[in-house]
Amino acid sequence: MNDHRSDGGLVAAWVRLAGASAAALATGAELVARWSEPHRRYHDRAHLAAVLAAVDDLAGDAADPDAVRLAAWFHDAVYDGHPGRDEERSAQLAQSRLPRCGVAPAVVAEVARLVRLTAAHDTLGDGDANGAVLCDADLAVLGGPPDGYAGYAAAVRREYAHVPDDLFRLGRADVLRRLLAAPSLYRTVRGRALWEERARANMTAELASLTAP
Repeated sequence: MNDHRSDGGLVAAWVRLAGASAAALATGAELVARWSEPHRRYHDRAHLAAVLAAVDDLAGDAADPDAVRLAAWFHDAVYDGHPGRDEERSAQLAQSRLPRCGVAPAVVAEVARLVRLTAAHDTLGDGDANGAVLCDADLAVLGGPPDGYAGYAAAVRREYAHVPDDLFRLGRADVLRRLLAAPSLYRTVRGRALWEERARANMTAELASLTAP
């Protein structure tokens, strides 16, 4: 698995994926800058690096691992805290930038489709291998160790600092209940083996804390 955690690691990962043309380098720099925006607390470079690492873990399950990696780079490239609209604008950004990097039209279309898919993971269809890998990688954080999960939950709260605590707790609890109600959080066999059990324990504990008197 490649180490994407440093800025240098991210740049190197982008160059391996998109090449070192002037357009590719400019696009990579733009993406790193977007993921570095100061208002981000969870959807930041660390999240991007974690998703890329999780895609590496699951790459054998993807039909086109590099398309999934490109989608990971773009999936929260636009992040203003507007679910649905952010994913649509991120997909449009991919459609604008990737052709300049020499990416084939069919791959550009697939990347944009995958980015849009992350707006609502439960719209993933059966047999969508690329979508399963991207969605599992995006949710891999849920299956981290308890201290890592606690850091994730705290970062999400900071991103929604403008929401009053009582409303946040209600909304967050609803999200957790919906996720926990799914037969499986992860669509790939490897994702389930790596993260399912711990993710359910983490979310159940957070839900209990949110709903405690």
